Amino acid sequence: MMKNSSSKRNIVFLGTSLPRECGIATFTQDLLDQFEHIQGFNHPGIIAINNNVTYQYDEQVIKEINQHKQSDYTDAANYLNFSDVDLLVIQHEFGIYGGESGEYLIPFVEKLSIPYIVIFHTVLSNPSAKQRHIMNRVAELSVKVVTMAQSTVIDLTTIYGIDASKVAFIHHGVPYVKTESRAKLKEQYGFADRKILSTFGFLSPGKGIEYSIEAMRGVVKQHPDSLYIIFGKTHPVVKQETGEVYRQRLMELVTEFDLNHNVLFVDKLLTQEEVIESLVMSDIYMTPYLGKDQAVSGTLAYGVGYGRVIVSTPYRYATEMLAEGRGLLANFRDAASLEDCILQLLDNPMLVKEMENHTMELGKTMLWKEIAKTYAALFQEKITISKLNNRSVI
Repeated sequence: MMKNSSSKRNIVFLGTSLPRECGIATFTQDLLDQFEHIQGFNHPGIIAINNNVTYQYDEQVIKEINQHKQSDYTDAANYLNFSDVDLLVIQHEFGIYGGESGEYLIPFVEKLSIPYIVIFHTVLSNPSAKQRHIMNRVAELSVKVVTMAQSTVIDLTTIYGIDASKVAFIHHGVPYVKTESRAKLKEQYGFADRKILSTFGFLSPGKGIEYSIEAMRGVVKQHPDSLYIIFGKTHPVVKQETGEVYRQRLMELVTEFDLNHNVLFVDKLLTQEEVIESLVMSDIYMTPYLGKDQAVSGTLAYGVGYGRVIVSTPYRYATEMLAEGRGLLANFRDAASLEDCILQLLDNPMLVKEMENHTMELGKTMLWKEIAKTYAALFQEKITISKLNNRSVI
């Protein structure tokens, strides 16, 4: 595997991989792509976790694991142990690994003899005993644990019993895409005279978009030029289980509230470029999510990365990211509260400008180029330490 006589490091990621439609696959790809520009590393590979679908992967996927087949995990661990991989990076999300809450990961890490880092994409504040055990065990055998929210650092030590010295906080990365200005993009998309509010990402009932739509009823009375665009297709898992029930319900609301001129659905999976253009074009970015425990949101991270003014419900990540004047928080499941926040912004362009500047300050530090350097330094450090530890003492 990747035999190379140079002293460059070999990194492999374990998780989902594009073209599978999954936020973790995108995250992995964005981080992996940056390693083209970082000295001292060969191009990383991916061990892809598959659900019951066949994907056309490209050559960066060096091995596949069927999520539900325990022997695949054993094979992958053996494969890594006998390869020249210096470090494995495990992307952890409960739903992508097999067994109850993804417990097949435990025998896999117990079998590994190479060092690994784990990135926890979800940190629940009320885990089940099984979830707690899995995270504790995976963390215990790792050389480092990464979380993407400051607020979860304490949870990892207090709730999950993870050694504090093992935990690192690294922001969720945001891709850099060069785009036209907001005014130009609005013109290009045919929205020249509109105030644009937007939400992007997979549609699912936990997104709370019905409250944003209801909020638009009051908003359009004062700002008839405002347009709320909901970008994204229905989440593949949701679609499989309930079809387009949620989208239909939202569309019915739009008709019921007579908002056909002010709410637009873009039912497609956006390319990275389209995602960024949709953000740059927006005057306000919305995440009216219902789950108050959500510790990280890739879509919110993107909004911050591009210095948008954000109106959100106060789930954990939003509370952290929108502190210090970077956005406004509305109550959960409360259209009137969302409406108040939106009007406060649309009525006050100076406040918007000020908030955009605050958000951009933080956003600049979150571009993948910067974030990848932090990961690269961490990888180098852990590889060096493990190599020193492996030298026999005479």
